[in-house]
Amino acid sequence: MNLLVDTFYELVVSPVLGLSDDAVLTNLGFAVLVYAICVLVGWNIGSRRELVRSWRAEASTANREQAARVAQAQLAERARIAREMHDVLAHRLSLVAMHAGALAHRPDLSEDERKEAAEVVRAGAHLALDELREVLGVLRADDRDEVSLSPQPGLSGIPSLVAEVTSSGQEVHLRADPSLWLRSVSLPGSTGRHAYRLVQEALTNARRHAALAATTVELDGRPGGGLSIQVSNPVPGRVFASGDGRGLAGMKERVQLAGGRFGAGQEGERFVVRAWLPWPEQVEPA
Repeated sequence: MNLLVDTFYELVVSPVLGLSDDAVLTNLGFAVLVYAICVLVGWNIGSRRELVRSWRAEASTANREQAARVAQAQLAERARIAREMHDVLAHRLSLVAMHAGALAHRPDLSEDERKEAAEVVRAGAHLALDELREVLGVLRADDRDEVSLSPQPGLSGIPSLVAEVTSSGQEVHLRADPSLWLRSVSLPGSTGRHAYRLVQEALTNARRHAALAATTVELDGRPGGGLSIQVSNPVPGRVFASGDGRGLAGMKERVQLAGGRFGAGQEGERFVVRAWLPWPEQVEPA
């Protein structure tokens, strides 16, 4: 403000005493121009600062919304895993209850039959505890959805899944060593279910983002070496967009809960989803 007053005094007031009317008008116009320029510069600086503040607020809001979506996807995936474990536990515990009832109400059973029923109860309870350990730490949201007691698909269901997806119009190629299906009899049921769900979600993402591109599913694994899953598809002429990221976040959450490793991203001209799930050397037979 003081600068404006001094400028006005030096350019207008002082020269007025000894200048003609034209010179006075010239100086006055120049002073007004300087004042207008100062006002415009100040207004521009204030507008830019306000714009920067609005951009920062929008970026902060977008980050919070993205974090909320990812957290929601993680909770939804945990709930889905809990429902699947509920189905398996219900099946195992029903067998335990049936054989325990036979031991309690069938005094005519022979000693060998009693031992066989007791072994079934012991093995069923042991497997149920193993399944329950995998659920620990998983948050299950309360809902009123009807829970199906039908068996959940596992690794052996992936060829049928690929055939179903292919029949719907999506080109999918399955690559796996034929001996994998023979070795999979020793694969834990929970790992097979995780593998099925991962392939299912990856194919869904590929169909959503690259519907006309051929997708490749590669499976490999053995006891003690883990189960490797890779699903890839060409990127159709642009950088792959993962949308809101909830599908990838859900798959990553599932793999981490199972004790595995997960990675996804664009590699050259293809988008690749990789997962590794543990496959122990030996598991107790059901």
